[in-house]
Amino acid sequence: MPTIEVKLLSGYDDATRTRLCGVLSDAVRTVIPAPPEAVTVMLHDVAPAAYMRGGQTRQPAPALPDAAALVRRFLDHMEARDLAAASALLAPDFTMTFPGGVRMTRLEDLVAWAQDRYRFVRKSYDRFDLAPGPDGAIVYCFGTLAGEWPDGAPFSGVRFIDRFKIAGGLLTRQDVWNDLGEARHG
Repeated sequence: MPTIEVKLLSGYDDATRTRLCGVLSDAVRTVIPAPPEAVTVMLHDVAPAAYMRGGQTRQPAPALPDAAALVRRFLDHMEARDLAAASALLAPDFTMTFPGGVRMTRLEDLVAWAQDRYRFVRKSYDRFDLAPGPDGAIVYCFGTLAGEWPDGAPFSGVRFIDRFKIAGGLLTRQDVWNDLGEARHG
């Protein structure tokens, strides 16, 4: 029965604390074959006045946004073609790679590139998977695409996977894999 105890500066809200407990529990289960109910996580609050590092008391850093929720918000903005809202979630060095090795850095370039591929596309999500990375979070989202080809013919049930890297609460990279090419020519 693995037990994790974390000392945490007081000041984080319950949602952040719950999210931290869940991520820590999941991390243990990637190494130790324990069922979820066997993993115990305990957070112990330390008042900022009772903590000092480098001869100075400290305040807790703001929590990062939920990475999967951030990705979903970005994808929702993209589907609505609210490029300004979607761009606000991107790091300055954001890059995206689409099937065929097409790389872009601006959402406007993506919209222009997609015009010859389809009139519109909508995503249905099966799940979002969160993984820690050395520089931040990695989120995979899985599902299917539906929409219209440039000639107006509908398509649906096209598989996709998007992989996002998140650092500092912003999206830094998106890699896209899908079967759109096969569906179009199949």
